Amino acid sequence: MDWLESLLWDPASVAHIVCLYAFVISVGVLLGKIKIFGISLGVTFVLFTGILMGHFGFTGETHILHFIREFGLILFVFCIGLQVGPSFFSSFKKGGMTLNMLAVGIVVLNIAVALGIYFIDGGIDLPMMVGILYGAVTNTPGLGAAQEALNQLNYTGDPIALGYACAYPLGVVGIIGSIIAIRYICRVNLKKEEDELSTQTSDMKHMPHMLHLEVRNESIDGKKLLQIKEFMGRPFVCSRIRHDGHVSIPNQDTEFHIGDQVFIVCSEEDAEAVIAFIGKEIQVDWEKQDMPMVSRRILVTKSEINGKKLGSLHFRSMYGVNVTRINRSGMDLFADPNLILQVGDRVMVVGQQDAVERVAGVLGNQLKRLDTPNIVTIFVGIFLGILLGSLPIAFPGIPTPVKLGLAGGPLVVAILIGRFGHKLKLVTYTTMSANLMLREIGIVLFLASVGIEAGEHFVQTVVEGSGLSYVGYGFLITVIPLLIIGMIARFYCKVNYFTLMGLIAGSNTDPPALAYANQASGNDAPAVGYSTVYLLTMFLRILAGQMILLTMM
Repeated sequence: MDWLESLLWDPASVAHIVCLYAFVISVGVLLGKIKIFGISLGVTFVLFTGILMGHFGFTGETHILHFIREFGLILFVFCIGLQVGPSFFSSFKKGGMTLNMLAVGIVVLNIAVALGIYFIDGGIDLPMMVGILYGAVTNTPGLGAAQEALNQLNYTGDPIALGYACAYPLGVVGIIGSIIAIRYICRVNLKKEEDELSTQTSDMKHMPHMLHLEVRNESIDGKKLLQIKEFMGRPFVCSRIRHDGHVSIPNQDTEFHIGDQVFIVCSEEDAEAVIAFIGKEIQVDWEKQDMPMVSRRILVTKSEINGKKLGSLHFRSMYGVNVTRINRSGMDLFADPNLILQVGDRVMVVGQQDAVERVAGVLGNQLKRLDTPNIVTIFVGIFLGILLGSLPIAFPGIPTPVKLGLAGGPLVVAILIGRFGHKLKLVTYTTMSANLMLREIGIVLFLASVGIEAGEHFVQTVVEGSGLSYVGYGFLITVIPLLIIGMIARFYCKVNYFTLMGLIAGSNTDPPALAYANQASGNDAPAVGYSTVYLLTMFLRILAGQMILLTMM
């Protein structure tokens, strides 16, 4: 029975550690699926399962727990950054700037309330207060970054995860409760909010708009397509033209004549100008034509196409086809010649069958290529992220240089690679399922490690110590900022309630709150608000804990 004893209790045994993690993660994930009043804690139950196992003495060697914890954190934040990097910088434009500033306000108020409680209470350790702060805002990567800072300071007090674990459950409830409270305080009419949302088309102007027109403008009669584009000064693609009953794919030298029927694709904001300049909208059946043409989506899978501008491929002049729009991550984009193609894009091509097949050969169009993950990009990014995270950054008045750490460094590098990796010929495409798999593996490894390590002292802290006060403090840190900023967003910034739901969930990087918002709204607005503020909020929260600890300890 020595083998069984070693498997259960030997902290140096690899088999023991693997079995411990497998048990904690599997049980935690299963428990996380249980819903209470429609709310589930998701993978966070892995943390509590780890705490339970740690309390009963199931653990591993400290340095092994630390390695698994940090590696899981790196994997988690890197996959997040890689996925949303392409849209990170564009999120600051127009309405996105307002949402991000409101999210910054929530972060600042969270910190202000936490520090206010710290100074008023007087008996709570600063690291424990930081743990409560991160539990209240349900931000696990920030907890990891704060632990990094404590390692730099050689801190040997109570595990910071104790405060996190005490505050987290009521933090989730507080976030969702704040969403509901704002609805009733502001007397939100959901039907009215939905109607207003449907009329807000400003954010959709970048999407392609398809027009079937009959040429009526006498001033362009006999003019070439290139001349018409120059006259208008607005980009558009003329996909097909019917002249005297004959359908063809126009090139730059094709002449327009009164009565011609054309199929034009342009951006939403240019649609009215194109109609006014060319002619009236009509109904056209393009299937009735004398030339066999096809319209087909072609998948970009060749790495050499990654990072090239659409216009540089000269599809019209070389292959006699027109590209009308690009689908990227489920969103259609107008086929601007300056649009940079990425692996994973779906290109809508119109032309004769044999020409379309040749274009498919150029772009790749081999789905199996996308099933193979780009391991090189992932690990090159992690390597560079760790280097960046290890660089000390000196700030005036702070005795110890600040580091982005093993959470912040990979996150920043992943965002940059996701946005600019094509310039370095790095293929950043991964399937959504592959990204989610790596991300989930990373977060459960991190949570299991934190729970197992903190479990030894958790029950004592809650029962004999100040655990209940930690829960109350966390609830205040959660609710007060959300109610204040929620009122400002509604009454001053006039933010749509459905978008505000996503803003609140995103500012706390809280998937359960987003799931509730999606269920309650039935539209995409919460997801848009969530993704708009998620990255900036994540970045600020990862830095905030380090700054507090390094400046005040």
